[in-house]
Amino acid sequence: MIGQEAEILSRVIGPENPTFTKEAARSILELRFSDADTARMDALAAKARQGSLSEEEGSQLHAYLFVGAVVDLMHSKARLSLKTRAAGAVRNSLIEEGVFPPA
Repeated sequence: MIGQEAEILSRVIGPENPTFTKEAARSILELRFSDADTARMDALAAKARQGSLSEEEGSQLHAYLFVGAVVDLMHSKARLSLKTRAAGAVRNSLIEEGVFPPA
């Protein structure tokens, strides 16, 4: 199920479309799971490998995976947004200096 949800979210978020401002991109890149959540995910993953997850724990692991996929997509878009903005700033600087011809 995570695969289908991630595919839909990918189309909605459009990580290949760098539209975040520099400030928004930097804020998004600060999104992380807490230490407590990371420890819980590790514990759930260990139980899953052992085959001893309860139904409730399986749902919780699914939720963590889903949220992780969303954060990954947002991070991807944020990194590309920063990279694109940096490249545009360099290009504009070179145009201003007369090194690079305007479009």
